[in-house]
Amino acid sequence: MREFATEVVETDVLILGGGMSGCGAAVEAAYWAKPLGLKVTLVDKAAIDRSGPVAMGLSAINTYMGMDGKVTSNPRMPERFAEYVTNDQCGLARQDLVFDVARHVDSTVKHFDKWGLPIWKDEAGNYRKSGEWQVMISGESYKVIVAEAAKNAMATLGDKGQIIERVMITHLLKDDKEPDRVCGAIGFSVREEKIYVFKAKATIALMGGAVHVFRPRSQGEGFGRSWMPPFVSGSVYALVLQAGGELTQMDVTFVPPRFKDSYGPVGTFFLLFKTPATNGYDGAYVGGYPEELKAWEPYASAKPCPTPIRNYEMILCAKEGKTPFLMHTNRVAERLKSEITDPKALKKALREYENEAWEDFLDMTIAGATNWAAHNVDPLEKEMELQLSDTVFIGSHACSCGSWTCGAEDLMPKEYVDSFPEQYNCMTTVKGLFTAGCGVGACAHKFSSGSHVQGRIAAKSALKYANDRKGYTPTLSDATIGKFKETILKPMSVYDEQCAYTTSDDVNPNYISPHNFLFRLQKIMGEYVGGWETLYGTNDKLLEIALWKLAFCKEDIEKLAAKDLHELMRAWETVHRYYVGEACARTRLARKESRWPGYYYKFDYLKLDENEKHFVNVKYDMDKNEWSVLERPMIPII
Repeated sequence: MREFATEVVETDVLILGGGMSGCGAAVEAAYWAKPLGLKVTLVDKAAIDRSGPVAMGLSAINTYMGMDGKVTSNPRMPERFAEYVTNDQCGLARQDLVFDVARHVDSTVKHFDKWGLPIWKDEAGNYRKSGEWQVMISGESYKVIVAEAAKNAMATLGDKGQIIERVMITHLLKDDKEPDRVCGAIGFSVREEKIYVFKAKATIALMGGAVHVFRPRSQGEGFGRSWMPPFVSGSVYALVLQAGGELTQMDVTFVPPRFKDSYGPVGTFFLLFKTPATNGYDGAYVGGYPEELKAWEPYASAKPCPTPIRNYEMILCAKEGKTPFLMHTNRVAERLKSEITDPKALKKALREYENEAWEDFLDMTIAGATNWAAHNVDPLEKEMELQLSDTVFIGSHACSCGSWTCGAEDLMPKEYVDSFPEQYNCMTTVKGLFTAGCGVGACAHKFSSGSHVQGRIAAKSALKYANDRKGYTPTLSDATIGKFKETILKPMSVYDEQCAYTTSDDVNPNYISPHNFLFRLQKIMGEYVGGWETLYGTNDKLLEIALWKLAFCKEDIEKLAAKDLHELMRAWETVHRYYVGEACARTRLARKESRWPGYYYKFDYLKLDENEKHFVNVKYDMDKNEWSVLERPMIPII
């Protein structure tokens, strides 16, 4: 085994992940830690300036209530938002968690404004909205601005505030004396040969969602293109699972409708520009299948129509052979020409539309702009293709995968109390382990601002937890650390021992490379678990085969090989993705309905069953290699 140095970092609160929720956690943790004299450490696999799904930028803040009276004076907005999210998720949501985000999220948006984020405003100084919950921003530097605030907050703690970047966390650590308590984490530097051991009273896992568990549509030279970014590998789900925590709704993944190949956003074009979209024969696909959608009432006729139902209409259209889907950006220009008669006003309106259309991509998906340019497309003159993209796990977006977490004391239904060993907001079902953002399940539509504020909620809760246990010191023996160190570095040992057997690094009977392991996982998930290869359809027989084949993949985890630190990171990313994939397959097998048909549907249960209105949770026992499935009731509070 190669000799890696070992650095032990002792802290009170450990924040794992530097995305939006991680930066929110840092700001809030620093505020409460300073008067308490507690130490806070933030660890990120990348650099927090450009870490997480907002790394490339964003063109809108999608979760904002507007309760300050400038946009709306409706004090019932959090309730209204919880109703909206529940409807969008076809009736299944942890309303207590959603409401908690909604009642606090405006404070986070106000912070963004104060920190210098360019939020679009009207002549009266009110935020410019593009939808009921959306405000427009010029957000290319969104993440940089939020990260700067996090770094400034941590700096106020002096030597009790620490940010460590370029460290991949591979495992959570359990206390030797209390095996049901998380007491930190272990990982390695992706820049130097060093193992990091973090000991903490409270740990907040905020490592984002997952892509590339299912096969992306972009292949070959475009393999890295996906939505979200390819570096989110499901670590938060895998590590909570391996620590013994419950994951919920891991079947409810998101299938984003996007501009084809570039994965560019569609929300601004639909909501702000009111851009029409049709099938390839200039017919409607939204609202075009009323008979087929009757099986999904009452949600199919709800307003607004739930995202999974809108997606399903695209699937039905594709089955009819009426693709491609077209976004008629040119028809917005035609509409303006018909509505505005004054030549100067028309010229100004067209210029504004063109500028905002390009800016939407340049703010957050530059590939959308380069795709237009590469095809010599002028959006004022020509439409562009839309497509349902690859399946992704993103619990902060329009889907519900994530951890089963404790809610606020004044909101959480009493029926959920026994799920948790201790009552702290945003704590998982494992002592000492908290999460937020994509890590929290059954709590959709957080997006960037909601993830940030939920990170703040989790941090405040974790600080209280750590302060309540000031006398606690984690117990981790050298033998325990040594065993983890050996496990982490095993892919490098395997490579060093076997690389001379063949002349090709990628082809060796004694090991498997990280990307070849990933291709195997993606093939199983796509063809059996309900990826784009089957138009998102699956059934119990296919899922049973998937689990049989996944078992062979799992055996090959022991044969992963890595020739350098970059491949070592890729190896552990594939391991984490594997556990996310198996959790998804087991949850889909357990659910006997197709509640979210535009995300996935089951050929053998092609219906929505209100009698099946419950959360499906999974747990995993690492020591016994045993999975268990649990059902949790849907308890509305609105």
